[in-house]
Amino acid sequence: MTATADDRLDNVVPIRSGNDLAAAAASALAAFTAHLDRCALAANTVTAYRRQALAYRDWLLARAAEHVDAFADRVGAEASVTAWRRHLLGGSASPATVNQALAAITLLYEHGPGLRLAVKRARVPKPGAPEALTRAQENAVRRAADRRGPRDAALIAVLLGTGARAEECQRLSIADVPITARSGTARLLGKGDEVRTVPLPIPARERLSAWLLARTELLTARPALAETAGDGLWTGQRGRLSVDGVTDVVRAVGKAADLPGLRPHRLRHTYATRLREAGADHAQIQALLGHASIETTARYFRASAVEIADLIDRALDY
Repeated sequence: MTATADDRLDNVVPIRSGNDLAAAAASALAAFTAHLDRCALAANTVTAYRRQALAYRDWLLARAAEHVDAFADRVGAEASVTAWRRHLLGGSASPATVNQALAAITLLYEHGPGLRLAVKRARVPKPGAPEALTRAQENAVRRAADRRGPRDAALIAVLLGTGARAEECQRLSIADVPITARSGTARLLGKGDEVRTVPLPIPARERLSAWLLARTELLTARPALAETAGDGLWTGQRGRLSVDGVTDVVRAVGKAADLPGLRPHRLRHTYATRLREAGADHAQIQALLGHASIETTARYFRASAVEIADLIDRALDY
């Protein structure tokens, strides 16, 4: 049977107006948010997914004339998401960040309009050894932290001395860092609520002792601050230091050490690299860093560009 013109028109998806696009995006975001609220994703992942979904919505609405069919059907959706992928890759986003964004938007469409998309992920190059601070840079960071006072000196010493993630460092309470003149440990609550206990080296113990004394004096002088700080190890102006506050301290110390853009994770890389240089094996570093997979730890056993260049110079020195 030959289809009539009216039959063919029934299969055409109507193009949305700008207002329709905004309404469709709002509906999808509401369903997406409801899904995130009840799923078992890590808190940081949920925050990142929400941020990426809002960024995608804003990008779409700024180009509504080009993407009016972004929520009309799978063809329109995949075209819009592919265009957004090109936009992200053309900016400063790393392939890993782009893929995180695409994972978020895939969920947005799946739990919003009920569309399963097939959008090509960005290619993530196999990583080499993570970028650690050189010995000179590490020493500069320690000196810069010491100049900023006992809290920042202790915070940097703990990050460099335990390999803690920013979130793990922020969660520390007084009871999590029992120290004496000869020993000390940090009890870190990691991903998936996994707990690990890491020995504290002498520089971290010394600076923690100084900070705990200064913290007691500070909170004694400011009872209101003591109430909001609770048993949190790191105290800020309004109470317990946030994760962003920990990152801000590291950035400020990095700037003072002529290392702008320094982040807590680079201090974690430095910790792991020092362990490897001292002869620690894969299993030891995996346990101390709290890695779920040995493959993640294996990155620290890939030769860096500097090590490869040094190897060539020594091997071909004739």
